[in-house]
Amino acid sequence: MSDSYAYSICPNADNELGCFIAELPVETSHHRVESQEVKCAFGLQGICCRLCANGPCRITPEAQRGVCGATADVIVARNFLRAVAAGSGCYIHVVENTARNLKGFSQDGLPIKGKDALAKLGRMLNIREVDPHKLAGRIADLVLRDLYKPDFEPMALTEKIAYPPRYERWKELGILPNGAKSEVCKALVKTSTNLNSDPVDMLLNCLKLGISTGIYGLTLTNLMNDIMLGEPKLRVAPVGLRVIDPDYINIMVTGHQHSFYSDLQERLITPEAIAKANEVGAKGFRIVGCTCVGQDLQLRGAYYPEVFEGHAGNNFTSEAILGTGAIDAVLTEFNCTLPGIEPICEVFMVKQICLDNVAQKANAMPMEYSFAQREEISEKIIEEVLSAYIMRREQVSMNLMPDHGYSRSLTGVSEGSLKKFLGGTFAPLIELIASGAIKGIASVVGCSSLYGIGHDVLTVGLVKELISRDILVLTAGCTSGGLENVGMMSPESVDYAGPTLAAVCKKLGIPPVLNFGPCLAIGRMEMVAAELAGALGIDIPQLPLVISAPQWLEEQALADGSFALALGLPLHLGLPPFVTGSPVAVNVLTSLMKELTGGQVIINADAKESAGILEEIIMERRAGLGLPVSAP
Repeated sequence: MSDSYAYSICPNADNELGCFIAELPVETSHHRVESQEVKCAFGLQGICCRLCANGPCRITPEAQRGVCGATADVIVARNFLRAVAAGSGCYIHVVENTARNLKGFSQDGLPIKGKDALAKLGRMLNIREVDPHKLAGRIADLVLRDLYKPDFEPMALTEKIAYPPRYERWKELGILPNGAKSEVCKALVKTSTNLNSDPVDMLLNCLKLGISTGIYGLTLTNLMNDIMLGEPKLRVAPVGLRVIDPDYINIMVTGHQHSFYSDLQERLITPEAIAKANEVGAKGFRIVGCTCVGQDLQLRGAYYPEVFEGHAGNNFTSEAILGTGAIDAVLTEFNCTLPGIEPICEVFMVKQICLDNVAQKANAMPMEYSFAQREEISEKIIEEVLSAYIMRREQVSMNLMPDHGYSRSLTGVSEGSLKKFLGGTFAPLIELIASGAIKGIASVVGCSSLYGIGHDVLTVGLVKELISRDILVLTAGCTSGGLENVGMMSPESVDYAGPTLAAVCKKLGIPPVLNFGPCLAIGRMEMVAAELAGALGIDIPQLPLVISAPQWLEEQALADGSFALALGLPLHLGLPPFVTGSPVAVNVLTSLMKELTGGQVIINADAKESAGILEEIIMERRAGLGLPVSAP
């Protein structure tokens, strides 16, 4: 592999994680990057269509229409809308399962860990119900009813959850979503062969999907999880491969659906389970967090200290986690779970169990999760993991990285815990922004990828640049996993901050980068933005707030981005979303969108330049609010 390729951004000069991955006795995604360096120019621009047997058609200067007559603008818009629909469908799948679990939770009368979250959501949805379990059940019913509505019937909860000025703007634009599942289906129909040929209509349809994604897949999923699993609590915790303790039977979890693990978390720390582990020579069971569900467990880690070992890494760190040899089983239930982990699991004899067949791996044991059968499923998982531990531990050598990551990383940040930390109101944050001690806020969110200069390199570089300019950074998604593993949520990161932001962080005892957890937490950030805007009596696009998904990867990220644009936020990406072959799409996303919603797409792969562009937008918005634009 060439010396110029960065396996991973790491704190140590010798790039310890990169060296570790390079020496693994199995091929990983990091190794395969070079073999995939040559990209299809048509695919990069989004001007390849393979929807019918006349194709694939590719648009060139000599052939400016496909066989059917579709232009580059039509082909790009169709491809983009299909991708956003797929991403939205993923999130709707997650919120549907979460609502179904909440329904079962209420029917079985299980202990409610998030009483404040239950009361809050009840108020938001205008439900009057004294009995907490009946209230939880009614919430679940309302969410499911909205998800299952047809594509001609508006969802009832959008108006109740959305920030009112945004809701009114969406209504004016005609982009309020109807039944969420039906919207996904309708988008696929609209983009089929010889149907819609209006690129602007299809691009606006992306905003509609973005809204249903944000309100349901992001915001409501978090709030329902908080009811069942507990609201996030601020705490410091270890992160990185250092969290893996070989004295325990280790279960790595990857995906997005935290409620699938609720019963297992409880059962793994029972005397019976610990005794079974002791019998085979282990101290007990531990869950090792990976990808977004690991971040979700970490957010609520205060509730599960005996079983949750810590968050080890993001999607492209998962191969290294398995390569330590100390993982005995991996539980998967959704995406960010690389197909490439399968041969690694084979080499290291790691048991694979899949809890949701949408994420079924070829060599994984299918064990479809059902709330009604959760106890039986948990017991079966324990037996399978015990069997794997007994079989593999004598045959697999340990290859640990006990110094990787950081021991004190701030986690548990949410719209609720941050507000409590500030004294029950966001007024102190507003005052810091108003004074200029904090210029503004940048939400750096989304995936981790291997394009550009390497794994998490642009993400870390951008964040360092932003905080050096006294811009507070909030993070969510696999982005958070990369940032915390290089210490950006640890006390040491204050050294990278600008003078006024550093002073604020030292006084408050917080890092300049706050980890909101999984990509689902983009919904939590929207709630913070809505509260800030509401307190000031303005709309969200007026806030000195920007968003970046510097190393976006999946279709879900495009659905997230569509939500950000609908909110009226400037959205920075390090890589174009395969639309550059269409002048209409480029114009709509980068220019016309500002008139429609206040948002815009910004493409730049340079960390310093990107930070400068985002800072300039923040300063323009400060000026628009009459706030000082020079240092206090």
